[in-house]
Amino acid sequence: MRYFNDLPAMHKESLFYRQPKMITKFTDKKSLSYSLGPILYMPATRLDIADLIIKNKFKALITLVICLEDAVGDLEVEIAEDLLIEHMKKINSAVRDGLLTQDSTPLIFVRVRSVGQMSSIASRLGDAVKSLVGFVFPKFSSENAEGYLAELRQINEQSGSILYGMPILESPHVLYKERRLDELLSLKDTVDRYSDLVLNIRIGATDLCGLYGLRRDNETTVYEISIINELITDVVNVFGREPGGYVVSGPVWEHFSSNSRILKPQLREKPFHDHLGSEGLLLRKELIRKDFDGLIQETLLDKANGLVGKTIIHPSHLLPVQALHVVSKEEYMDALAIVSQATGEKGVIKSEYQNKMNEIKPHLNWAKKVLLKSDIYGVYNENSTFIDLLSEPVYT
Repeated sequence: MRYFNDLPAMHKESLFYRQPKMITKFTDKKSLSYSLGPILYMPATRLDIADLIIKNKFKALITLVICLEDAVGDLEVEIAEDLLIEHMKKINSAVRDGLLTQDSTPLIFVRVRSVGQMSSIASRLGDAVKSLVGFVFPKFSSENAEGYLAELRQINEQSGSILYGMPILESPHVLYKERRLDELLSLKDTVDRYSDLVLNIRIGATDLCGLYGLRRDNETTVYEISIINELITDVVNVFGREPGGYVVSGPVWEHFSSNSRILKPQLREKPFHDHLGSEGLLLRKELIRKDFDGLIQETLLDKANGLVGKTIIHPSHLLPVQALHVVSKEEYMDALAIVSQATGEKGVIKSEYQNKMNEIKPHLNWAKKVLLKSDIYGVYNENSTFIDLLSEPVYT
């Protein structure tokens, strides 16, 4: 897959200074861990999953999780498992027959309920397991971490495939203050022993809020829910530190269009008007109507806090999150200068944009991540921004 591959060539040339590169499940693990972007969840009980992938219904779709856990009722599990096997075998056949290629096959994961279910699904899939990129481990805790990761290694050895795991931190012990640090450090120790298998760390905001009977609305970002904000800080602190840090992904955004609003929209008029004039204001109005302003605000806060990617529940969320992950020309040029000057001869250099100083040592890790993301999501041209990707001619 390649981000924005469905855009006409003329749009890509006008939007991108550097265009995104190809991503497959065989991309090196570090790059792949940054490549997942917005992950769309679908319940395994959905009947058309294989068809929508083969027919490329959602052209912006790069990463998909087929869910057997909370999106499936307890009485539906057996039906959901049978449908999942059917979906994956149909997708695998399409790959074998050339109906799906590296350009058109999303990165597919399965969210399981237990270690036993993961083992059973892998066995039942047979050769079709090779069309998966990995499994998602819900409610990942010190009680099940070793079991999930050890079983995943065994599945890889038996299948001869490359399958990754994505733990979701959403159990009570990671949230309860008196247990959190011990639990996070224990999980980090286990994950480090299987680091070649762990693609990224995810935060289950919905389950965690549920422990306290909380649910954020479409005008509230997860960073305004104090107990979750506090947890995100600790997760990034423990799992994101360099060297050897893991990618931590942004919590789910679970809202789509509604007609009621209390607070003022979170998208300022000026950037849209300055960039596209009256058409920009119409675009802003449409984004607000679809409740995208809350999603955009939260994604910007994810980025500011070092999180990469996001869990989403509606295909309309794909493009806004992807557009916000594209690297700006200024970020790219600063990062390039910092990495190229990291020879020990200089400690600080002035930005090409004449608006900041770039200190080599403090900014080096940031610069390396920016260059990595520039390969995956691309680099905007000088006068292009996410507003251009969301504007009506391109969006259509």
